[in-house]
Amino acid sequence: MRGVTRPSDPLDTVLAYHEATRHHYDRYANSLGYLDWATQPDPFRRFAGSERQFLPRTVARSPLAYDRLFDGAGIVAEPCTRDSLADFLRHALAVSAWKRFQHSRWALRVNPSSGNLHPTEGYLLLPPGNPLGEAGLFHYVAADHALERRAVVAPETWRRVFPDLPVGAFLVALSSILWREAWKYGERSFRYCQHDVGHALAALRLSASLAGWRLQICPEWSHAALATVLGLDRPDGFLPEEREEPELLALVWPAAVDRPRLPEPDPAALAAWRGSAWSGTANRLSQDHHEWPILGEVADATQKPAGIAAEPLAHPARPIADLVPAPDARRLLQQRRSAVAMDGRSSTSLVRFVRLLQRVMPAAGAPWDALHSAPQVHLLLFVHRVDGLVPGVYLLPRSAEGEARLRALARPDCRWQRPDGVPADLPLWLLLPGDCRSVARNVSCAQDIAGDGFFSLGMLAHFEPALRARGAWFYRNLFWETGVIGQVLYLEAEALGARGTGIGCFFDEPALQVVGLSGLEFRSLYHFTVGMPVEDPRLTTEPGYGG
Repeated sequence: MRGVTRPSDPLDTVLAYHEATRHHYDRYANSLGYLDWATQPDPFRRFAGSERQFLPRTVARSPLAYDRLFDGAGIVAEPCTRDSLADFLRHALAVSAWKRFQHSRWALRVNPSSGNLHPTEGYLLLPPGNPLGEAGLFHYVAADHALERRAVVAPETWRRVFPDLPVGAFLVALSSILWREAWKYGERSFRYCQHDVGHALAALRLSASLAGWRLQICPEWSHAALATVLGLDRPDGFLPEEREEPELLALVWPAAVDRPRLPEPDPAALAAWRGSAWSGTANRLSQDHHEWPILGEVADATQKPAGIAAEPLAHPARPIADLVPAPDARRLLQQRRSAVAMDGRSSTSLVRFVRLLQRVMPAAGAPWDALHSAPQVHLLLFVHRVDGLVPGVYLLPRSAEGEARLRALARPDCRWQRPDGVPADLPLWLLLPGDCRSVARNVSCAQDIAGDGFFSLGMLAHFEPALRARGAWFYRNLFWETGVIGQVLYLEAEALGARGTGIGCFFDEPALQVVGLSGLEFRSLYHFTVGMPVEDPRLTTEPGYGG
C-alpha cells in the first residue's frame, strides 16, 4: 500500500490527494467500481504465536447516567485492574452485536466504521506491575475481547520511554490498515480511515469516563516513534500490502491527577524498546490485493514530526440539561447503530435538536479534551423536520474565528438570522430558509437518507490555511475532529430515541456552493444525518459475545 512519494512538498501532495479524491457529478473518485468478494479482507487482525489473555466479557458495574460521560461529575477513578481494562475496551472498541441475513453474518462494533470495514486497530501499552503481568505492548482482538501480548518490555526500558507516569496511568494507541478500506473505496479510503480514527478516539475518551479516567492524545510523539513502540516498523510479521499505519498515541490517567508531559523518547530509548522480546505474526487478511499508490503517497506526506506541542485550549463549560429519565451510559454505548434508511415522516422537537447541537460544541470535558488543537470544523445543516424551526440551511460555527471567516466568504443573500427559541450561547444561524431536502440528497450522492431524517449536515473544515499554519500532518487531525463530532452525534441520536449515520459519499464542491463557498479555505470533509430509522425485518441480531 505504500507508494513512492513524489518529489514535492508534503503539503502539495496532500492538496493534490484531496483534489484527486473528490467526487464529481460526472465522475466519482477512483475505485474498482465493484466488490471483489474473493479478496474481501478479514475484519479482525490477530497475531499468531502471541500469548492471548481473554478479558471478562461482563463486569459488574452500577448504572451510570449517560450525561456523566461528558462532565465526569461524581465519578471516582477506579484503579487499573483486569476488570476496569476489560470494561474500558468493551465500551470503546469491542463487538457490540452480530447481524445475520440468511447465510451471511457480520459484526457490529461500538466504534463505527465506513462500510463496516474497520481499518482501525487498538493497542494498549501497560507499565510494570500491570494486572496482565510484565510491562509491554498488547494488541486488542475485538472478535474475542482478548489482548495479545506483542512485546515484553524490561522495566528499565519502559521507564526510559515513558518516564514519570502517575499511578494508574497507561497508554492506548490506534493504527489503520489502509487495505481494509481500499478494498471497497479505492483512493478515497485514506479519508475514511481518518474518520474512523476520530470515531475510535471519541469512543475511547467517553469509555474512559466510565472509570473516572481522562484520555488525551500525546501530540509530541512522531509517527516514526509510534511505529517503533507498536512494532509496525519491524521487518517481520506483516504483508507489505497489509501493513498498519500508525495514527495516534493517547495517555489514560486518573482524572483527579495532573496530566504529565510525555515527550518523544530519545533514539537510544527507542532502540532499547526495539530490542524487547517480540512475539506473534500478523494474520493474512486477503489472498490478493489491488494497489493504490496514491494512498502511500498521502500517508507518507502526513507523517507527523516530533515535537508538536499541544495548542492551549480554553473550552468553556457548557451546562446542558440532563436527560430525564437518564439512559444508562453502558447500555447506550453498546446500542449505537448506523441507520440504513430514515422514515421521511418523523420530526423531532426544537428542545431535542438544541440539546444535540449543544453537545457537539467544543466544551470543557469529554470528548473534546482528547484533542490537542483548537476547533477547525463547523456544521452546515440542512434542517427538514424540527418542530418550531423553519426548514432551511443553517450554520453552526464552532469557533468565533470560524464564524468570522464564514461570514466573510458566504454568499451575500445569506440571512444570518437567529432562530427563536435557541439559547443565546448556541451560535445557530439561519442562512437560507426553504425546503432543502432535494439539495441535501443531491450533495450527498443522491442518497435519500440525507433528506429523509430530521436533518442532515456537512462538516466544513478550515482547510488550506490550517494546513499551512501547522503542516501537512494536520490533514489527519481535521478528519479526526469530524469523527469525534460524528461519534457524539451518533450517541446523542440514540439518547434522544432516534438514530444517526455517517455519510462518506458526497459531492465536495456542490456542498460548499450551497452557501457560496469556493476555493480551499474551507472543505467539506464528512456528512451526517439524524432521524427515525426504518429497520430491516429480514435481519436478526445476536449478542456481541454470546450473551
